[in-house]
Amino acid sequence: MKNLIDRNQQREVSEFEEKVVQVNRVSKKTKGGNNIGFSVLMVVGDRKGRVGVGLGKAPDVLSAIKKGVRRAKKQLVRISMKKTTIPFQMTYKYGAAKILLKPAPAGTGVIAGGAVRVVVEGAGIRDIVSKILGSRNQASNVYATFGALKMMRMIASEKGLVDSRPTEEKLVNGEMKMIKKSRKENNA
Repeated sequence: MKNLIDRNQQREVSEFEEKVVQVNRVSKKTKGGNNIGFSVLMVVGDRKGRVGVGLGKAPDVLSAIKKGVRRAKKQLVRISMKKTTIPFQMTYKYGAAKILLKPAPAGTGVIAGGAVRVVVEGAGIRDIVSKILGSRNQASNVYATFGALKMMRMIASEKGLVDSRPTEEKLVNGEMKMIKKSRKENNA
């Protein structure tokens, strides 16, 4: 299913959902005038437990989006989930941004602000309650949420809430599959 071409629309169909969080127009003063560029913050997720965040900078918006998506895919992280929510409550601080993430019972939905919502939905979490406690800066809140989900994975594997064996991605019948290594392969 990865990178198939839809014959009717003539564009790539990706397994990842791409969301633009923020577009900034930036300019640099030079001898010849102002150089104008764009920086775009992107969130990429497969809604099955993987999410990534990337910042793309380029002279035009389209190139910046492509760079942001490429960087987000390089930073993809598998997050720990307990059915449709997170395994435990967590507070995470990134700069001035402070994020509170709480697990919620099935059917609650995503109760989250804009920046947190994009990351959480991209990861595939369907039931969560969150609160932005510090900065209102969207970029900081996206990075804080991403950091919290990464940290949650580490803590969950230490507590034994999640299988911490390394996984390997392999192409099986045209689809990317996550394959867990056996304990014998890890020790070898």
